[in-house]
Amino acid sequence: LVQSKFDMPRGVMMFQDPPEHSRLRGLMSRVFTPRRMAAIEDQIRQYCIRCLDPLVGSDGFDVIAELASMMPMRVIGMLLGIPESEQISVRDANDANLRTKPGAPLKVADADSIADGRIYADYVEWRSKNPSDDLMTTLLNVEFDDENGVRRKLTRKEVLHYTQVVAGAGNETTGRLIGWLAKVLAEHPDQRREVHQDRSLLNRTVDETLRFEPTGPHVARWMAKDFDCYGTTVPAGSAMLLLFGAANRDPRRYTDADTFNIHRNNISHITFGKGVHYCLGANLARLEGRVALDEILNRWPEWDIDYATAQLASTSTVRGWERLQVVLP
Repeated sequence: LVQSKFDMPRGVMMFQDPPEHSRLRGLMSRVFTPRRMAAIEDQIRQYCIRCLDPLVGSDGFDVIAELASMMPMRVIGMLLGIPESEQISVRDANDANLRTKPGAPLKVADADSIADGRIYADYVEWRSKNPSDDLMTTLLNVEFDDENGVRRKLTRKEVLHYTQVVAGAGNETTGRLIGWLAKVLAEHPDQRREVHQDRSLLNRTVDETLRFEPTGPHVARWMAKDFDCYGTTVPAGSAMLLLFGAANRDPRRYTDADTFNIHRNNISHITFGKGVHYCLGANLARLEGRVALDEILNRWPEWDIDYATAQLASTSTVRGWERLQVVLP
């Protein structure tokens, strides 16, 4: 995408620099306030319960189909105010934007289609006439000073774009995290049993999984100016691929970096990025991962993975499982 031949449309926050980025991020931060995140934990838990309870007594299930692709969709749908009957079609449309053919790069024919949010147009129009306590209503009514110093609200096109950003990020990355939690803990049963006995380890487990198996292992950037990187000058105008997955296993920073260890002293990582582009939804992703793992452990302290049927998803920017069958004793 970074090496494509078209100009990125304005307003795509991850491709903006300050001061415009600061203005856009300030608007979006109102969506992910600590108060709002704390208020939805019980609802997230209820979505997990709805997904998992019907599976009790079975000999296994596909954790992607039954939980990882469902719960995050319900949470984002609830936050945005999208009816449950429409959430699956919206999720599938978002997923399609990230799909690639195995081994092939992402192809984008129309720059404006990257994050135009057109699939949300009807919901936004309805919500503009029927306000509620959801993110669409917040975006429709927020006032801010734009780059010209004019006090205004978001245009309808801007509302659609921001809705697309929230929905796309909230569905994909969190779902991939849940799949990795299931796989990594199947491969480390002693640590899984520790977490089962001591739920205060849940947060550390989520973060160590994000370090060990990052859902977003890389990001590309254009170099705005010459940059000296460990004795090599990367010239302005170059495309640079930042490998978060490699940084998360840097032996200069982590002891036994290739070992999964929920008790390691340095539990930090850069899976959510760093600096001005740090992921706005990081706290939501952590919250959903923690609650999902908590509810899985409430039902099944032991599980394994059927690797013969496991399948990685072919996507452009995130990394995770298309199918991951959990085998229960």
